[in-house]
Amino acid sequence: MTGILYLIPVPLGPTAPQESLPANVLTVIHPLTHFVVEQAKTARAFLKAAGTAKPLQELLLEELNEHTKDAALDRLLEPLRAGHDVGLLSEAGCPAVADPGANLVALAQKENIRVVPLIGPSSLLLALMASGLNGQRFAFQGYLPAKEADRSKTLRELEAESRKRMQTQLFIETPYRNRAMFDAILQACQPATRLTVATDLTLPGESVITKTIAQWKKQTPPEIERRPTVFLLLA
Repeated sequence: MTGILYLIPVPLGPTAPQESLPANVLTVIHPLTHFVVEQAKTARAFLKAAGTAKPLQELLLEELNEHTKDAALDRLLEPLRAGHDVGLLSEAGCPAVADPGANLVALAQKENIRVVPLIGPSSLLLALMASGLNGQRFAFQGYLPAKEADRSKTLRELEAESRKRMQTQLFIETPYRNRAMFDAILQACQPATRLTVATDLTLPGESVITKTIAQWKKQTPPEIERRPTVFLLLA
């Protein structure tokens, strides 16, 4: 029999796993000896805090990130084929959502390997919950284009789609470009469009604020530079 691929959520920032993860997630982690992670260093710090039955140096950690070649993915399934349960970790939040782990999950599904998602913090759902925007119809757009002209064009297209379908649009940005994204939204979108800026979710500095574009233009910009942020639009 093949092993089980557990999708293990990770805190969204520097907090103890016991503060943001259910007890049953820590129970699943404890006996595991095989993990697929984005970065081994940060994964070891998380696993040390979460607690494992075996010493960290005896655990097998394989990296899967944006540098991993497609040809290397098949090898990551070998422990599962041999009957070992494997934990898949993202750097933060839920694995396989805006995360290269999705490629491994796809392969596991093709081979009928059981995939078990575990409960934990998702910045996207937390931001949507607190936004006051449409939670019945929404779409996550990932990262928008980095070039200014392309980004503005995409923002106008997302706003038009939101207006047509009454659909909340969610997207993220590399933290050091958050302010540039915020300014681009104010320039590209219509005054009545609502914008939510959700920052440092589950962390001490957490902030989730929804205002119209017109209202945002009248106040001091939020302090979001280099802080994990989710942007949400509803026209």
